[in-house]
Amino acid sequence: MNQSEQWSSRIGFILASAGSAIGLGAIWKFPYVAGISGGGAFFFIFLLFTLILGLPLLLAEFAIGRSTQKDAIESYKAIAPNTKWHFVGYLGLVTSFILLSFYSVIGGWIIAYIFRTITGQLNGISAEQYGIVFAETISNPGISISVHFLFMLLTVVVVAKGVQNGIEKANYIMMPALFIIFILLIIRSLTLSHASEGISFLFFPDFSKLNSEAVLAALGQSFFTLSVGASTMVTYSSYVKKSENLPRSALSIVMMNIFVVVLAGLAIFPAVFSFGLQPDAGPVLLFQVLPNVFSHMPFGILFFLAFLVLFLFAALTSSFSMLEIIVAVISKGDKSLRKKWSWIIGFIIFLMGIPSALSYGPWSDITILGKSIFDAADFLVSNMLLPLGALLIAIFVPYKMKKSVLMEEMQHGGGFAKGLFNMWYFALKYIAPIAIIFVLLDVLGVWDLLFG
Repeated sequence: MNQSEQWSSRIGFILASAGSAIGLGAIWKFPYVAGISGGGAFFFIFLLFTLILGLPLLLAEFAIGRSTQKDAIESYKAIAPNTKWHFVGYLGLVTSFILLSFYSVIGGWIIAYIFRTITGQLNGISAEQYGIVFAETISNPGISISVHFLFMLLTVVVVAKGVQNGIEKANYIMMPALFIIFILLIIRSLTLSHASEGISFLFFPDFSKLNSEAVLAALGQSFFTLSVGASTMVTYSSYVKKSENLPRSALSIVMMNIFVVVLAGLAIFPAVFSFGLQPDAGPVLLFQVLPNVFSHMPFGILFFLAFLVLFLFAALTSSFSMLEIIVAVISKGDKSLRKKWSWIIGFIIFLMGIPSALSYGPWSDITILGKSIFDAADFLVSNMLLPLGALLIAIFVPYKMKKSVLMEEMQHGGGFAKGLFNMWYFALKYIAPIAIIFVLLDVLGVWDLLFG
């Protein structure tokens, strides 16, 4: 069955897709990965990989979804019937299930911090106390589970309303608001003393700090921040009208994503350096270091609250796409079934996320290959399932889809010139698979065995 819903406009599709891509990957993960991977040098490599690998893969998912107008499993069946390629769609579903189950835990932490900020619990505390507050937030089972539930509730309410009335309308509000808040934060951050040190850290690469681990991290980050590999963009593009220009939309989404990464860096690193702190704090950068930074500013608590709202909007716009891919498959494009399945699936994902919510509290002693439940789920998705999904898509599109069909999809609404099409096709068919295999071999420790 073809999708019964469509985006009302090109800008609606771009905002929703950009919202899916931006998420925690750009605002939470990029700053701390860049902080521990050399700053400007990491950013330069990330930018390169995003343009030469992420963009072709994003377009590949668009081509699958728009050409078939079907969900993430039926699309593969329509293109390659009587084969097992539809398991790429099932892989995307599994990836989205696991990803949203722990992603919503982080979203819950944001809600908890918004509550603590509004109620004044973060006013006038020391740097050490910020660490204690964060530890208490993630280790308290009552708090962790309840805010995890609230985040999933917000996600379900929007997705249950449908593509146009739910996801698209929410992104029309959240994405512009996200950019406005970003601009306010950047203006404040750049007016601090020693802000230039943060700018230099982000934009002036010191390649002496770049190692193979940072290069591979940049490659993985380019996939994570564009939301490729889980077939979410196959689903979103299945709602796109045939008259829309896919290459232009994909480029708009990539440029918007890069822009947000730059905005995140400009909002965070100048402020961090201004107060003599280090940018390599890791995942706690946004929850432990930044509150301390904002606390030293006039009206800092208001700026931190604005940042948390921005952070929440980014998290929600990504969570919509993760739930949507699953709802679209199970409801088979039937609008009458959307609401019921949104609530059922959302509740199942909430239950699946409880172990991650408890992994820094009562279940902190439970480890999987030396990692907490939360960290193991993150590692599985970010370092294995997303790259594997991206690899299979990079193989599927050039080898299973007719080149004439791909050309036609890229030509609608203006599209590619033939030379650009051939460049995209070459990058997808030859460069992307090799690069992704390098990432997977690194994850599996093959390089350490060979060269360690």
